[in-house]
Amino acid sequence: MLEIDRLIRRHQNWSRFTAAIFYSICVGVALNMFWEPSGVFASGVTGAAQLLATVVRKWFNFGTPFGGMRTTDLLNTGTLLFLLNVPLFVVAWRKIGHRFTIFTFLAVILSSVMIRVLGVIKPLTTDPIVCGIFGAVVNGLGTGFALRNNLSTGGLDIIGIVMRKKTGTTIGTVNIAVNIVILFFAGFVNDWPHALYSALAIFVNGKILDSVYTRQQRLQVMIVTEHPKAVINEIQNTLRRGITIVHDAEGAFRHEEKTVLFTIISRAEIYDFEAALHDSDPYAFVSITESVKIMGHFYEPKTD
Repeated sequence: MLEIDRLIRRHQNWSRFTAAIFYSICVGVALNMFWEPSGVFASGVTGAAQLLATVVRKWFNFGTPFGGMRTTDLLNTGTLLFLLNVPLFVVAWRKIGHRFTIFTFLAVILSSVMIRVLGVIKPLTTDPIVCGIFGAVVNGLGTGFALRNNLSTGGLDIIGIVMRKKTGTTIGTVNIAVNIVILFFAGFVNDWPHALYSALAIFVNGKILDSVYTRQQRLQVMIVTEHPKAVINEIQNTLRRGITIVHDAEGAFRHEEKTVLFTIISRAEIYDFEAALHDSDPYAFVSITESVKIMGHFYEPKTD
C-alpha cells in the first residue's frame, strides 16, 4: 500500500513539473509573441508586472551601479513577476499547502526565466486585437492545464483558489473582477484603446481558463431511476458525493414507481459519473444543469 502511494505521489510530482514547464512556455510565448509587441496587458499579476515594467521603461529608465545595467534590464516583466508573487507564496503556504506552494514557486521561477529567454521571439503581428485574443488563448491554455494538475501559476490563481474554497467563486471570475484595476491604470500608462484591447484579452483568458480548468464548475444532477440502490452504490463507490433520495415518484406514461435522486458533481467528474450510471442503470433518465451557487458542504479534494 505504501509503495502504491509512493508511486502515485511520484506520478503527481512529475505531472506538476511537466505542467510547470508547459505553462512557462505558454506565458513566455503569449507575452513575447503577442502581448508585449502590441501593447496589450495580460491578466492578474502578470499584467501588473507588465504595467510596472512599462512605467519603469517610460519614466525611470536610467543607469544603475550594477555593471552599467539600466533599470529596464533589472526590473523587466520577468523579474517583477517573481517579486510580486513573493507575498502570495506566503498565502499559499498557509492557506493551501506546502507541496502546492513549492511547485507554484517552481512554476513562477520557470515563467520568469522563460519570459526572458523567449524575448528574442519575433512577433507574428502587432495588431492589438489579434495579439490580444491569441495571447489570451495561449496563456489561458497554459494556466488551465497547470490548475488541472493542482499547480498554481502564482498571482491571482492563489487568490482565486482561496476565494473558491470560501465563497465558491470561479477562478476565471476572480481574474476578471480584479483585473479591472489593472485596466484602469493601463489606460493611463498607454492609452484607452489599448486598455480596451487588454480587456478583451483578459475576458478571453478567463473564459479559456474556465473551459480547461473544469474542477471548480459544479453541476446539479437529477436522476429518475427504477434501480436506486444500484445507482447510489455505484455513484458513491466511484465519486465521493452525497445523494438526496425522493421516494414514491410516478412515471406519467406507464405509472411505474420511480425514485428521484439529486446530487452535485464537478464538471471534471462528468465522465466518471456517466460511466457509473451506465454500469448501474443505463435506462435512467438524467437531467444535468449548471449550478450557480451552492450553500452547505461540498467535498473538494485537497489541492496540496
